[in-house]
Amino acid sequence: MLNEMITKKLKTLIFIAIPVFFIHGMEEYFNNFYEIDPISRFAFQYFENFDSLRATFLFFQIMIVVLLITSFLLLLGGRYILFVAILFGLVFIFELHHLYRGITMMEYYPGLITSFFVYVLGYFYWKELLANLKRN
Repeated sequence: MLNEMITKKLKTLIFIAIPVFFIHGMEEYFNNFYEIDPISRFAFQYFENFDSLRATFLFFQIMIVVLLITSFLLLLGGRYILFVAILFGLVFIFELHHLYRGITMMEYYPGLITSFFVYVLGYFYWKELLANLKRN
């Protein structure tokens, strides 16, 4: 059954990801990642002309909808759980942009230090997810 793809080890890795991504986000925040990263600039350009409160409120509303959609997919179970697990895994791959920017710029790039913990965690996450896919 697909629900068994989310093994205890995979759940543990997701649980460990919570503080790792929190710390990673703090490194990005305190080093003004949002001001220099072209992906962030592109993604959040819509919010630039809003005052802080309006931008925060709109972003909060979007995140609530994302949370509700994710929760609904998880409640559906089956292949939807796999879909959410893969989406979560793609976040680990996306984080490689810190390494790419650091290498191409030949200097520290905000989020680079803690991104190494994300890469290690992502490696084990994908290793476990792919192993579970093969078993099922």
